[in-house]
Order: sequence, then C-alpha cells, then structure tokens
Amino acid sequence: MPSITLPHVPYYVAAPPTKENLEYADLAIIDISKASSEEGRAALAIELREALLNLGFFYVIVNHISAQTTRMFDIADVPFSAVADDEKQNYASTRRQDGLLQGYTTRADNDGRVRDQLDQYCIHRDVTKRRHPEALLPLLPEIQEFSSHNHFNVLHPYPEVNVCPGVLSEDSDIYIFLRLIARSLELPEDTLLKKHVFDATGETAVRFIKYYPRTEEEESKTKNVWLQGHTAFTILWSQPVTALQIQTREGKWRWIRHIENALVVNVGDAMDFLTGGYYKGTIHRVIQPAVDQRNYTRLGLFYFCLPNDDIKLVPMVESPVLQRVGIQRRCEDSEAPTMENWRKARTMAFGLSKLKNGKEDGVEEEIIHGVIIKHYD
Repeated sequence: MPSITLPHVPYYVAAPPTKENLEYADLAIIDISKASSEEGRAALAIELREALLNLGFFYVIVNHISAQTTRMFDIADVPFSAVADDEKQNYASTRRQDGLLQGYTTRADNDGRVRDQLDQYCIHRDVTKRRHPEALLPLLPEIQEFSSHNHFNVLHPYPEVNVCPGVLSEDSDIYIFLRLIARSLELPEDTLLKKHVFDATGETAVRFIKYYPRTEEEESKTKNVWLQGHTAFTILWSQPVTALQIQTREGKWRWIRHIENALVVNVGDAMDFLTGGYYKGTIHRVIQPAVDQRNYTRLGLFYFCLPNDDIKLVPMVESPVLQRVGIQRRCEDSEAPTMENWRKARTMAFGLSKLKNGKEDGVEEEIIHGVIIKHYD
C-alpha cells in the first residue's frame, strides 16, 4: 500500500454465506506453492491443463492478504454508494460510440428494458487515462497498485521473481498463470507474456460491479438471469453472494462456491482463438442468488486482462500440443480480427445487438466479425 495512513473508506457489509444446499461445480484448486521447483512447475502445468479442459475455471487460494482484500471490496463500493446518480453521468463510458468501457455503465443504460440489474465502474490500468469522481480520487493509488498486482503478481512471474514488490503485501506469493498455460502447450514460458504486455493492452482494467435485487415481476421477465452467459479472461475475487454459475461440458449449470480469500480464474474468447479451440472459454452467467441472499446486493471485484491490441487472434500453430490434437479455427486466419477490433466490436454490440434464436434451447446468437457468439439464458 502507498502509505501507512490510508484514506477513510466506509466498510462494505457483505451478505453472510448462503446455507442453501446447491449443486456446486467441482473446481480445481491450484496450489502455486509448488512453483518453487522445476518439478513442481511441470506438475502445475498438467494440473492447469486438466482444469481448463474440464471446467475452464479454477481457484487460486490467497491465505495471507485478508485485510487487503477487505479493503479493496470497501473501495469497490465507493463508485456506487458515494457518488450521486447525476454525477455518474459525467463519467459514463463511451462503449456505444467507440467500444471503450472505462467509466460507468449503469442500469439507466438499459433504455427502460429489464436486462442486467447492475452498475459497473471500469478503471483502466493507467488510472490517469481519464477523469474520475471526486470520491475516488484519494483511492486511485491503491487501485493502480491493485491493477499492477493482478497483472504482475497473479498473471506473470514465479515466486522467486517478485517484479512488483510492496503491492498489497510485501511477502505476497507471485502467481504464474500465463507462464503455466504456455508451458501446458509446450511453448516457451514467455510466449503469452509477450502477448499480454501491461502497456500494450488496450482495455486491461479493474472493474467494480454491483448487482441489485429485483422485483418478482422483473425476475419473471428475465427468467431470473442477471447477466447472460459470456466469455472473458477474468480474475474474480471471491465474494459471498452465490449467484455465479458455469456450464459444464455436459451442458449442466453448476454454482461457484465462495471460498474466502480465493481467486476464481477463467479464460475466454481470446484464449479460445489463440489455442485453436483447445482452451475454450467456459460459458457462465449470473442469476438470481440463493434464496437466503436475495435481498442483498452483490459486489464484484474483477481484473480483466486481454492480449495486446495489435495481436491478431490466430492459433499458436507452433504449439506441439495443438499440432497433436488438431486446431479448430473460429474463422480463417486471413479474416481473423486483431484484439483491438474484437474487443471493441463485442463491447459496442453487447446489449444492443438484435439476437436470433440459436439451435440450442435457451441460446441466442449474434455474429461479430464473421464469428458466431452465443448468449445463454
């Protein structure tokens, strides 16, 4: 943290964990303490590959930063609880005009239709890139450090290489996500690091998302779905309101269990493109929470990381693994979009495209850059 004395932030009171008997997904728990040796890294690459092929999501447990995690959830609530609605309009995102999510996307953006019952505030990795509400200004150094922590201490290096000392905790473990994915594909470990350079990614950002309870009439109109199934390369800091579900490879919806101080990690569209369909983005959705939590708000703390804007989304054909299993291209290489073109097109289309019924029940489709995108109810 930047100093011993931090700006005061009201404490966000989260819901108590659900006591409902739910069908949970059996996610793998990645123990990054194994990464201290070459033998451990080889074993972790296999574990990660199995986790991504099985459910596409996995947990990483963080046992030593409880206070800092609590602090970040307190900060995450500030854009919603400490900023008036009329002031939020001064910092609205321009996603419809240019595909940039930075700033607010609120329930008011739904044009009177019942859709996602959430407010979102998106902060670029460079917090100086645009203006922020006054209530957030004293907190920007902490948000900047949180962004750096996620990118360098979660995605990039090994424990013995702390490239971002002092972020969140001076003795924090360093996570190895991108290196292990490359290793699982039998590629040089820096392959994906070069495609996810901190200063070259266009919309890598921290997002604070707050979901609000709905009336029974609104729930009926949306079939209890709060956020439709989608795919993104995401780090989610686990929180107690149980509302996130993933779709298994067999087509079953299963809940994600809350684990204190855990990260829930999944890959998405970009990795699907880059691995030729080997690591598919798991379909997931946010639905009406468990019965004993339905009167609570749900506060989400996210880090979304995308490849560099200039990366063309074509399969990494040099991977021996992909050569053995075969490559399933989502489009011809000559027609593949760059990351910048893809993310902007998806962002501008989200919630505005006229969706068509797909071949599967409960699935609607749209086409972006010649690629079929499915939305799951």
